[in-house]
Amino acid sequence: MLTPLTVAVAAAAVLLGVWCTVAALRDRSAKDWHYAAMAAVTLLTVVQLVVGVVMLAGGDRPAGDSTVVFVSYLVSVTACVPLVAMVALGERSRWGPATVAAGAFLLAVLELRLHDVWGGGIG
Repeated sequence: MLTPLTVAVAAAAVLLGVWCTVAALRDRSAKDWHYAAMAAVTLLTVVQLVVGVVMLAGGDRPAGDSTVVFVSYLVSVTACVPLVAMVALGERSRWGPATVAAGAFLLAVLELRLHDVWGGGIG
């Protein structure tokens, strides 16, 4: 897996999480700019999904016998932000951005795990 792409997605997710946490703490609902940021993070995860599928199709494999786990993480990573965005659309209070923040921080953790499953290790 491409480490720079994984780091970029994780960093973008953390930034989104911090921004949405600030909005929730200030008792604000999710605004259009939040949704634009969610779309950008989602686009990064779609690029990562495509890169992962191309690498698997090209014969590259994750460490050990974990191809199914790797594909599961790729799908989960791609679905994470759109799912919390739908929740935020329905929750027009401070809990909308709070939900997005939780999903964004979860995405950053999923990125670490995805990198680990591919064989990059965490430390």
